[in-house]
Amino acid sequence: MTVFIIRRILQSLGVLLATSLIVFLGVYAIGNPIDILIASDATQAERQAAIVALGLDRSLPEQYWVFLSNALQGDFGRSFVFNQPAIGLIFARLPATLELAFLALGIALVLGIPLGLIAGLKPRSITDETIMTGSILGFSLPNFWQGMMLIMIFSVGLGWLPASGRGDTGQILGITTSLATWDGVTHLILPAVNLALFQLALVIRLTRTGVRETMPLDFIKFARAKGLSERRVVLVHVLKNIMIPVVTVVGMEFGSVIAFAVVTETIFAWPGIGKLLIDSIMVLDRPVVVSYLLVVVAMFILINLLVDIVYSLLDPRIRLRDAQ
Repeated sequence: MTVFIIRRILQSLGVLLATSLIVFLGVYAIGNPIDILIASDATQAERQAAIVALGLDRSLPEQYWVFLSNALQGDFGRSFVFNQPAIGLIFARLPATLELAFLALGIALVLGIPLGLIAGLKPRSITDETIMTGSILGFSLPNFWQGMMLIMIFSVGLGWLPASGRGDTGQILGITTSLATWDGVTHLILPAVNLALFQLALVIRLTRTGVRETMPLDFIKFARAKGLSERRVVLVHVLKNIMIPVVTVVGMEFGSVIAFAVVTETIFAWPGIGKLLIDSIMVLDRPVVVSYLLVVVAMFILINLLVDIVYSLLDPRIRLRDAQ
């Protein structure tokens, strides 16, 4: 088990290193931030001083070597716009994004699993067709369009919920969150629902498929033969059997939720790392863009590593195959 974990960690570090090179070269080779950051009437001497101050006078390989050396010490550079450590800006906005992502996944699981169970237990019924049609819409409709429709209906039309911002925040167990105030909760609902719709459709389909595959199995027939109630068969035996793939896929999707929160945060002006990314791209704030991408990639790698470890604990055959 130890060898398995060490090997996965080394592979993850290699992926992170390769990603840092690709991301750095892709971001730093495009555009000239000086044209945006410096006033058009600035003198040539002022432009040159800014170029030297930002380290843009060095060659691209030299810039990457300096970045990598500093990154190994936890320094991902300073923002061109805010003149603050880029990683500090990311971590300052990260709690807002994580709050949105966790709530979106919570909505997807709380609604998706029961709906998937109902659809799976009543195949080809009107209820099943209705639920599955709704899940198809969740897959098909563009995220930005869903967000605009939610704003038009619930903010502009009905006036029930605010359309943008995070609202007032408070403290719960020492953590700053929108869930601590009613104003914060009302601001959180629309972006969380918008971000959850795709995941909700995914959970519904995974749960329904798992139920349809599990119901004909022998251990379900044996449980019924023992006289167990249908409720106990479904909630204990069926649900327990289908939760492993559902939780695994949803866990893998958590990184995607954070990555694709960019669109939702932009539409609803949610002050998370996604909106920070868009604002930084507009002004070519390279250190912030690179830091954001590396943080998201690191999250994907960490989640994959945790899933591999959990799977190796659940199924020893994975460790045996990996050791060969």
